[in-house]
Amino acid sequence: MSSKYSKIGLKAGLEIHQQLATHEKLFCSCEPQLFKEEPEYTFVRKLRPAQSELGQVDSAALFEFQKETQIRYEANSDSACLVEMDEEPPHDLNREAVEITLLASLMMNMKPVDEVHVMRKTVIDGSNTTGFQRTCVVALNGEIDIKGKKVAISQVSLEEDAARKTGKDGQLICYRIDRLGIPLIEVTTAPVIYSPEEAQETAAAIGRILRATRRVRRGLGTIRQDVNVSIRDGALIEIKGVQELDLVSQVITNEVQRQLGLLRIRDELSARGITENDISEDFVDVTKIFVKTKCKVLAKAIKQKHPILAVKLSGFAGLLKRELASGMRLGSELAGMARFWGRVGGIFHTDEMPAYGVTEEELSKLAQLLKKQPQDAIVFVADTLENATDALKAVVARSKVALRCVPEETRAANPDGTTKYMRPRPGAARMYPETDVPPIQLTKDYLDELGGRLPELPEQLMKRLMKEYKLNGKLAKQILDSEYLELFEVLAAETKVSATVIAVALTETLKALKRDGVNVDAVSDEQFRELFRLIDLGKTAKECIAEVLTWLADNEDSTAKDALNALGLSMISRKELEELVDDVIEKNAEFIETRGTSAFGPLMGVVMKKARGRVKAKLVNEVLKAKLEEA
Repeated sequence: MSSKYSKIGLKAGLEIHQQLATHEKLFCSCEPQLFKEEPEYTFVRKLRPAQSELGQVDSAALFEFQKETQIRYEANSDSACLVEMDEEPPHDLNREAVEITLLASLMMNMKPVDEVHVMRKTVIDGSNTTGFQRTCVVALNGEIDIKGKKVAISQVSLEEDAARKTGKDGQLICYRIDRLGIPLIEVTTAPVIYSPEEAQETAAAIGRILRATRRVRRGLGTIRQDVNVSIRDGALIEIKGVQELDLVSQVITNEVQRQLGLLRIRDELSARGITENDISEDFVDVTKIFVKTKCKVLAKAIKQKHPILAVKLSGFAGLLKRELASGMRLGSELAGMARFWGRVGGIFHTDEMPAYGVTEEELSKLAQLLKKQPQDAIVFVADTLENATDALKAVVARSKVALRCVPEETRAANPDGTTKYMRPRPGAARMYPETDVPPIQLTKDYLDELGGRLPELPEQLMKRLMKEYKLNGKLAKQILDSEYLELFEVLAAETKVSATVIAVALTETLKALKRDGVNVDAVSDEQFRELFRLIDLGKTAKECIAEVLTWLADNEDSTAKDALNALGLSMISRKELEELVDDVIEKNAEFIETRGTSAFGPLMGVVMKKARGRVKAKLVNEVLKAKLEEA
């Protein structure tokens, strides 16, 4: 364990979710596919919290209900049916999905359960039409090796994926239910990970095992990581939706820094002598101060006849703008609470003033009205009276928590590795049996048979990639860690293109294009296959790969041949090459006379650049040498 993190008692656990490549969804015979066209039908629902058998209401469910949100679901008949609409009971559990989950479990040394029982897990964001997610435990108590350390895998489950969110308009959220019901494996580690780097290595290792089954889906949204993080004196924080593997360690690092920053603020507030009694819900209508404001947000609110309410936070001066971690401040924590509980666009606070058109004069009047002392901060918000009141109540409540501790909560991961407040942590008792789906018994004979046909483990795959395809260790690891292992082997089998060229294209080239903003996930396997067949047939050159893939990403329904024609990247004839070489030699006659035979290398580069990958280097070498000998 890193001494840096052992001192603060870091503990982390992972939940890795990966869609399975099955022929049907988990509880119906619909094809697991997404659609891009306009929906064939829509329907609107509003989810409401219900009491448990003990008369309790889940706090997270109540939270979502209080937002008064309506959900519009969109669907087409190819990817959804009455099961997804919650108008028909679920069918039997998909046996293919169960088998894939068992294969992955056995590869992680798990103990399968005797019977697979489907449970319902409360879902409170509208992403499931039923208000719950169906899930089932398949195996328990396994482990994987991470650099000599045994990391415990506590549970492997099979569950249905959620509907995908497509937009929001005020209190109306839109979901497409095409993704709802796609089988999803969930791998949960024990909280025995003690550094951000170890967490990322563990996530990578689990991903390799899942891909080694050759029966998982790939592409944007098919895999995600949830992270649970805690430190000594801090809180257990659940971080949802880390989309990129490379962000796992960064998200944990930022969360550790955020909690340490909150603990330092707690200690400073204590040193300032601030108590909960110093912070009250004494909200003041300060609209009159801003009647002539240049602040666009406040001016718009006043025009809409919305009030501007303010509250004083005694002793908080300077703390709201203090950075907790990269891009995260206490002020943004308060704003997150205000947005979700108060349904407002955001908050203003005096630590960031003057700014946004708010003047020193307005701030002076604000301080006078609220009797602000130098050590105090003021938060103000403009919206309807109800929303502004709820927002400031949330600000006050969160400020009081800041005096005591780091609050437990669920946070959402941002693309830059920071996080934002998502909702309260769900209650512990939100699982109950699914009575519409019969259990599946896992017999010893079936499990023994399954154990006899396990796929290659990642370390075995690594050795085979190096031996069979003559890849170096770095490239073999890159293709193993990518989502394109199966496609790599297909391309290598279908063409005589160098396996190294294929591997580089599917790893380094795609990563570079993705960094440049190219939507590489839009390029289909068939487009890849056609491109490499064209390279194999000599219709284009490997140097064109990046340019062709970029074009295909923006023209999803086109072919690789269309790309070559549109980009002018079809191979040139020998005659055209000879004419090009003659032109280069003529324009560089003086250079050739000065450099002699050493001019060959630079001229080779000039010709290849002008040819833009439309000719093989071997042929350019042959023609250029012959032409230089004639010159």
